[in-house]
Order: sequence, then C-alpha cells, then structure tokens
Amino acid sequence: MKFTGTGEYVATEDLQMAVNAAIALQRPLLIKGEPGTGKTMLAEQLAESLNMKLVQWHIKSTTKAQQGLYEYDAVSRLRDSQLGSDRVHDIGNYIKKGKLWEAFAAEEQCVLLIDEVDKADIEFPNDLLLELDKMEFHVYETQERIKAIHRPIVIITSNNEKELPDAFLRRCFFHYINFPDRETMQRIIDVHYPDIKKQLVADAMDIFFDIRKVPGLKKKPSTSELIDWLKLLMADDIPKDVLHQKDSAQAIPPLYGALVKNEQDVHLLQKLAFMARRRG
Repeated sequence: MKFTGTGEYVATEDLQMAVNAAIALQRPLLIKGEPGTGKTMLAEQLAESLNMKLVQWHIKSTTKAQQGLYEYDAVSRLRDSQLGSDRVHDIGNYIKKGKLWEAFAAEEQCVLLIDEVDKADIEFPNDLLLELDKMEFHVYETQERIKAIHRPIVIITSNNEKELPDAFLRRCFFHYINFPDRETMQRIIDVHYPDIKKQLVADAMDIFFDIRKVPGLKKKPSTSELIDWLKLLMADDIPKDVLHQKDSAQAIPPLYGALVKNEQDVHLLQKLAFMARRRG
C-alpha cells in the first residue's frame, strides 16, 4: 500500500515518502505549508488512490476535542422526559457520534482528515493525545469503550497560525510542503489544464513568481490562486500580448483579483508601478 500521487494530484518524492512513512509507522501525518499548497487535497487524493473512505473533520476556532469523540445532548433528554417520551429510557438516543468515532467504527480502514488543527484552542491537540495514540476512548454516559476496528490513516493539516504542543508533535510524523518550484508548478498546471497554450503558461508563471518575490507582500499568491488566474485568462480570452509584454511599469497584472487578495498588496504593487514610471 504505497501512495505515489494521482492523476489529479502531483506529489513530490519527499511528500510521497512522508505519507508512506507515516502509514508504515502508524503515526498521524502532520502537514504544514502555505495556504493553497494542497494540504487538504492530499487527504482527499490519498483516500481516492487507496480506495478508502475519507472522514473529514474541519476544525474551527470554537471546535472542542470532545466533539470529535461524541456529544451528549442533555437538553433534549430533559425535554423528552418532561414530555413523557419513551426515548428517554435509552441514553444512547442522545449520544451524537463525532468524526473520530465514525473513523474508529468504520468496517474497513479509512483516511481521517483533521483539517487546520491550529485554528482551535491551544489545548485542543493535547486533548486528543490519548485517543490518537491508543485509538480508543471511553463514553462515560453509556460506559462503552470505543476502540478502532482498523487504525485509520490520520492526516492533520496546519497553517502555522499557532504553535502546536511538543507532546502532540512527538506523536506525529511531520512534513512541510515546500512551495512548488517552476518545474513542479508546470506539472501541476498540466494536470489541471492539459491543453493550455504553453506561451500563456510561461508568461503567467513569470508574472506569478515575480509577484511572489516582491518584498513586503502581505499575502503571496498560492498555487490554487495561480490555477484560478489561468482559468480566468483562458475564459476571458485575453489578447496574447497582454501577458507577453515585459513592461516593468505594469506592476499589476490583468485580473489581479485572483492573485492579490488585500488592499495593502494592491497599493504596494501600484506604488512599484509608479516608481517604475518615474524612473522611466
């Protein structure tokens, strides 16, 4: 059972090695990297390539670790008891299974994605240490012990918004997805747009990587944003010479809203364009 990427996902040799090492060690794979570098998509394509079910747990700032195990709806039980419902006699009717429970109970091995773990409270990762290590947990209300039938392949993503606890890191296999170089980016584009004009790609990548090199940029454009931009360039049938022109005064590319995502960066590029014109 080896992951080598898919027809829709270009995985570098380092990434393939990291995924397969985590599977062999039976450790969660902690993936970090710039937003838009394909961290979430990795879990989706891994599940597809191994023909496994994907269980996705997308973390928010309000998410608690307990929600991944189960939640007990005491309010509904109280209401049903007041209404005289027969459901109240079975406490299991008020237990809502979480994503970890779903993955543990799967009849076949699955892929469990814990997406953007750093969005939650700082204690969130520590609260899952035992469950991810032992692959089991206790349901206090029903006195059940839920143990994984098959140990899931766990993919955990982080955007580095918060530092993760050392005890949590120690239990993971870590990989940082480096931003793709030009050759890898070309392979990614070929996957998405196999029939795109080569000159359009070459000119677009020149502009894209030049923008990423601009010092002081608050948010550098990512892989996914380049893919979106190319889609727009093809859809709007931009004249061939628009991207081919190498005028340094044109610091802001056409349809820049797909690449530049905040006003500070727009103003920075406009300032660079103005300075280029002054020098001209």
